Amino acid sequence: MSYTPELVAELEILALFNLGSSQEGLKIHQTAAPTAIAAAQRLFEKELITQPDGGYLTSLGRDAAEYAQGLLTILAVKEPA
Repeated sequence: MSYTPELVAELEILALFNLGSSQEGLKIHQTAAPTAIAAAQRLFEKELITQPDGGYLTSLGRDAAEYAQGLLTILAVKEPA
């Protein structure tokens, strides 16, 4: 499996969710980038979010967002000089 632009866009949406609060959702507005709108629609179709334009994370979506955000944290760590 390779990292396609579509997959990266989905990961970027998952990274936007606040994992500290299950009561805080996300809204992708119609004026957002077309790639973000399409990514949200795909995440909805995969049952990771509750609405085609964002909404809340499903249980599976929360797991995916935790992994995505964890990976970003790991990759963002700089090596000691």
